[in-house]
Amino acid sequence: MIIEPRMRGFICTTSHPKGCEQNVKNQIEYIKSKGAIDGAKKVLVIGASTGFGLASRITSAFGCQAATIGVFFEKEPSEGKTASPGWYNSAAFETEAHKAGLYAKSINGDAFSNEIKKQTLALISADLGQIDLVIYSLASPVRMNPETGILHRSTLKPIGDTFTNKTVDFHSGKVSEISIQPSSGDDIENTVAVMGGEDWSMWIEALKAENLLAPGASTVAYSYIGPSLTEAVYRKGTIGRAKDHLEATAFSITDSLKAIDGKAFVSVNKALVTQASSAIPVIPLYISLLYKIMKEEGIHEGCIEQIQRLYQERLFTGKDVPVDEKGRIRIDDLEMRADVQAKVAKLWDEAVTENLSEIGDLDGYRKDFYNLFGFDVAGVDYKAEANELVNIESIA
Repeated sequence: MIIEPRMRGFICTTSHPKGCEQNVKNQIEYIKSKGAIDGAKKVLVIGASTGFGLASRITSAFGCQAATIGVFFEKEPSEGKTASPGWYNSAAFETEAHKAGLYAKSINGDAFSNEIKKQTLALISADLGQIDLVIYSLASPVRMNPETGILHRSTLKPIGDTFTNKTVDFHSGKVSEISIQPSSGDDIENTVAVMGGEDWSMWIEALKAENLLAPGASTVAYSYIGPSLTEAVYRKGTIGRAKDHLEATAFSITDSLKAIDGKAFVSVNKALVTQASSAIPVIPLYISLLYKIMKEEGIHEGCIEQIQRLYQERLFTGKDVPVDEKGRIRIDDLEMRADVQAKVAKLWDEAVTENLSEIGDLDGYRKDFYNLFGFDVAGVDYKAEANELVNIESIA
């Protein structure tokens, strides 16, 4: 079938298998070009199919030559209907990993559930014995707590006061003002239940209970802080409370892993175009201005560049992992440079519909957004028919 992007708000309802495949190959080639990393050899990636999770799986496999198990929740293809992009990403990753002689298996299902945890633990026990690195990179708007049966829904709201600021419709380029009402009721508790550290801790406890964590094993979860421009709706909002909980969980996990000399870290990463960030008011405008500046400075990074640097310059240097005063790894260091943020703040004040295409990188934002779904990827013939019925080797 000929596959074209179909948009519904900030979501694309189609994805292109060849475009996703090329994206994965491009990331693999980048990792290969940066040289070997003396890192983990048996890696579990929870949330392995897109964004930072996919980049972590690629970096583990093609940087560290690691065996990887990826857990994700993606829609399979059916006749005349494309899969979600993470399905095609994972299919391409497995194909390339197997070509390179690397172990790679995947599990598709709800990572919050006890069922998928048990399935994953059984696979680790049967095939790998023990894991030395666990990457936790889940992003979901809802979570069913497997112990209580309660379905929690996260919200993206400020706390205390209504938040009003600029945003942009990245499809049209129209800059407008948006107001978001403050959280109420159980908004904070529900958001923490979905996006905090409880499930991360459950995964680690389950692995520990079955003796599936190797001596000295590490686990890393991903977070974001961002600038003062976005903090009312992000870091000081409901999602910020969840990130605070995630970061606190790293310390409790480290305490629980003392017997095996294990450690848990939270890595604070750069603002990037993802399906999740595209849905957050204010963030698309901030990212389009940030991209313009960081590209001009020659310091722009995507997911794969960020994670390669995390592995090579933070996690696997042979020395203690460098952290900030709150115990967090910082690979948002280039984004948060004072000179970069000063330039963003100046452009923010100036940004209107008429000048955004000049002072911001809206084209770069759109390209990255379409790339998420396998579209607008260089070297792919989008006029040619593509087979939507792609299998993932270890799942088929």
